Amino acid sequence: MIVNENIEYLQKHYPVMLSLSIADLRIGAHMMVLRLSDGSIGLASSEPDDQIHCAKENRDFGDFTPLKIIGKSLSQLFNTSKTTAQVNTLRIAAINAVSNTINRNKSARIIRNADLIDLLNPDKSRKVVMVGAFHSYIRKIIASGWQLNVLELNRNAMFPEHLEYYYPDDKYPEVLHDAGIVIITGLTLVNNTFDDLIKACPEEAQIAIIGPSSNLISEVLFSKNISIIGSTLITRPELVFDLVSQGAAGFHLFEYCAEKVFILNDKKH
Repeated sequence: MIVNENIEYLQKHYPVMLSLSIADLRIGAHMMVLRLSDGSIGLASSEPDDQIHCAKENRDFGDFTPLKIIGKSLSQLFNTSKTTAQVNTLRIAAINAVSNTINRNKSARIIRNADLIDLLNPDKSRKVVMVGAFHSYIRKIIASGWQLNVLELNRNAMFPEHLEYYYPDDKYPEVLHDAGIVIITGLTLVNNTFDDLIKACPEEAQIAIIGPSSNLISEVLFSKNISIIGSTLITRPELVFDLVSQGAAGFHLFEYCAEKVFILNDKKH
């Protein structure tokens, strides 16, 4: 699992970071944001937790439940046996926070003020597969002349005029097998579908992973044949917690307190 590989990387190369603790946390309708004790901020897309509606005898009031998260160390977070959606999202947000320092230490090539479309291979004979309905990119890819398929869990997430490009998510093996360019939502890290998707991609495909959850440790993602990591740089940290707690989605962050940046795999460019 890609999240576990990031944790193992931290344990091996940056064990001192495991003593950092969760200093602040907001969980909104669409995303989670946390601040670690060193001031670093991490984001992740939120997923509904299927353990909320449970029998009284199964209700959990222990570690990593409300009022028992702040102050917990990354070591405790990564070593807990709990596997709820919320704990998994917490792990991703925490890795997201520490990865900013790690990626800078590794001198990762970071591009600001760029558009993902401009970073893609311009060969229009290559089929583009998008995992997740990123509408602005769908329009740009169609306008640029690439062949496009969109894998999406929710058919209703597609605009009616784009339904001809839609494939249900369970069709991923047949849709991805001949892809030349693959754009994957970072939500696949949260819902644990990333590993299966990446295995289905051709070795020669140019693969980008984008969205608030995507900013994990670049060296680990690059080892999975990722070419481009679409990351979120928080430019006004004093706003991000209020935004998330008021139901912000990614586009709200980019309007008020963040900008898109891209981390490039030099071995693939």
